[in-house]
Amino acid sequence: MIFAIEEINNSTELLPGVKLGYQIHDSCTSVPVTVHVAFQLSNSLDQAFHTGDNCSQSGMVVGVVGESGSTRSMSMSRIIGTFNIPQVSYFSTCACLSDKMQYPNFFRTVPSDQFQADALAKLVKHFGWTWIGAVRSDSDYGNNGMASFLLMAQKEGICVEYSVSFHRTNPRSKIQRVADVIRRSTAHVIVAFIASAELRLLLEELSREASPPRQWVGTEAWVTNRDMLKYRFCAGAIGFGIEQSVIPGLRDFLLDLSATKVASSPVLTEFWEVVFNCRLGTFTATGERMCDGTEDMQTLQNPYTDTSQLRITNMVYKAVYALAHALHNTLCPDTNSSTHCDKYNKLSLKEVLNQLKKVKFNLNGYDVSFDANGDPVAKYELVNWQKSHRGSIEIVTVGHYDGSLPAGQEFQINTNLVFMEGVTKVPKSVCSDRCHPGTRKVLQKGKPICCYDCVRCPDGEISNSTDSLDCTPCLHEFWPNAESNTCLPKPVEFLSYDEVLGIILAAFSVGGACLTIMTAVLFYQHRTSPIVKANNSELSFLLLFSLTLCFLSSLTFIGAPNDWSCMLRHTAFAITFVLCMSCILGKTIVVLMAFKATLPGRNVMKWFGPLQQRITVACITFIQVLICTIWLVVSPPFPMKNLTVYKKRIILECALGSAVGFWGVLGYIGLLAVFCLVLAILARKLPDSFNEAKLITFSMLIFCAVWITFIPAYVSSPGKFTVAVEIFAILASSFGLIFCIFGPKCHHLFIILFKPEKNTKKYLMNRK
Repeated sequence: MIFAIEEINNSTELLPGVKLGYQIHDSCTSVPVTVHVAFQLSNSLDQAFHTGDNCSQSGMVVGVVGESGSTRSMSMSRIIGTFNIPQVSYFSTCACLSDKMQYPNFFRTVPSDQFQADALAKLVKHFGWTWIGAVRSDSDYGNNGMASFLLMAQKEGICVEYSVSFHRTNPRSKIQRVADVIRRSTAHVIVAFIASAELRLLLEELSREASPPRQWVGTEAWVTNRDMLKYRFCAGAIGFGIEQSVIPGLRDFLLDLSATKVASSPVLTEFWEVVFNCRLGTFTATGERMCDGTEDMQTLQNPYTDTSQLRITNMVYKAVYALAHALHNTLCPDTNSSTHCDKYNKLSLKEVLNQLKKVKFNLNGYDVSFDANGDPVAKYELVNWQKSHRGSIEIVTVGHYDGSLPAGQEFQINTNLVFMEGVTKVPKSVCSDRCHPGTRKVLQKGKPICCYDCVRCPDGEISNSTDSLDCTPCLHEFWPNAESNTCLPKPVEFLSYDEVLGIILAAFSVGGACLTIMTAVLFYQHRTSPIVKANNSELSFLLLFSLTLCFLSSLTFIGAPNDWSCMLRHTAFAITFVLCMSCILGKTIVVLMAFKATLPGRNVMKWFGPLQQRITVACITFIQVLICTIWLVVSPPFPMKNLTVYKKRIILECALGSAVGFWGVLGYIGLLAVFCLVLAILARKLPDSFNEAKLITFSMLIFCAVWITFIPAYVSSPGKFTVAVEIFAILASSFGLIFCIFGPKCHHLFIILFKPEKNTKKYLMNRK
């Protein structure tokens, strides 16, 4: 401060012709001492406080530079603010001091903790630390700063495991409890909004007993304090510090200490005796040497002579210049491109205060100005405690923060950071590990939002982002993959020719059709023989033809359904089976009529000859054709994707369209089968030479048994097995008919092929 004042007093551009006086008071970090000095300043000083010159308005205080502590600055501002005395602090950072209603005369050259709290929250979030501990000074600085940080941290989704405070005047037991909380905690990161004095006590306590490694995140109050570097277990600490700078000429000024200057100042005397380990004056204690005048400040290597990294010192320098510029704008109006200062003009402190609000200048490359709250633009250096190659801890600048830049661009962080235990990999500090895609977060009861369990998404739902709060259902035709992080199209399933079941059913279908065709061809080649004529060859050929169609109709059920195949499969099956039933019915009626025609006086065969048989078959079949036509016109079967049977698959099947139509055609077939069965039972005791009734009876029993069993199996079978059941019913009933009706006639085939001499009417009539 003295250097800045002397620089201003020697300047020809700033306050030319005006000399600034000063007094420096040490508050000893005590609020009562600060209040005492504040009252003293408010009551003015002695009339003669600078005897070397003829000073105008001697004793009038026009500004105060200080205090360094927020609590002391608050106490001072409440007193001197009543008299409109401007106050510019160089190290009071509490955000509460930005309240112009309470502290209208307060300004500062150091950024407010409001900006630092925001920057700290963003820094913690940047490294992914969502589970932290918080330690603060039990003072206005610590309490207000931590409150601002916790508010910002909450917005960033950061949770605090514990938040503890203490003051340096607290008993040691209180500090021990704080240390125990840190040792027992699961959070690996500690944010310390704490003054150096309190932190020193805490670190001393932690060093007494082995403690788990912790990543310290600090504020400007301690993270750039070189005295704290002796606590080596804090290596890797990271935090924001005031920007370092160089003040030209300051080093030479500090080293220019004459014996006269030293002797006239108790502070300098004490400093001189400590750094040179000698005594000034005439009295020395035993073993102490007297200073002999050979002491040279140029040889010193200590923080006093190191002006390469000035931080708080630069804030003092700016504060003095800010007050000087406000005084200059009040006393020295510009006239005709020249500046003249009227030092005899009576100063208005209110005017000085107003001019201080408007101050804007550049000092050694740094802009100095105040916003409406008396705060400067927030600029910080991001510093990191790193071990040097010599093994000592050094403060290394690893980034910058500029609050004047747009949101998202304030940070500039280098990659050469070192964290706790000397590692370069960012340590983890989370209450719960991140939930991977495919899971969602479920909060643990009674714990902060950062503590949760990762629960796998339910069936049919996915999450494709990390730490998802909810799972999203897949669309109906999609299903999650094994990891539940993406929806994939469901596989489409239908009875195809590529699978074993489809191949087997198709083989039986083709085999049955071939067997039927072979039987028909053999009968046709010997159609004129008595054996073939005796089996009602016309109806037998028609029956074999319909059975062939029945076998082949099952092939329409295999393959991917489409509009045509859906309509064809049901109608072809329905019509061919009715044709088959009508032929069997005709054969049964012929047997009955033939028996009755042998009775005396009966000639009923003329009423059921070949023409009548054809008409009967045609009429019965036409009724089924009509039913199918109405079904296809009103509500035909159609292909559909069944999404309800299986969750993970789509069943491609034919919807019935009209259930009435489907069960109508089945009911008609069943009615014909029952009718055939009744007639066959009535004719079962006719003479063997003409009797097919027993064969028809047995075939109808099998047919009815198959289709009665089909109904519950069809209703209960899932997916493509519904189609398989339907095909099985068709094939089983078709094989039942051909084996039961034509199987027992194998001896007829044997006669036709190998005993043609017995293929005569006489042989057939004599079999009885």
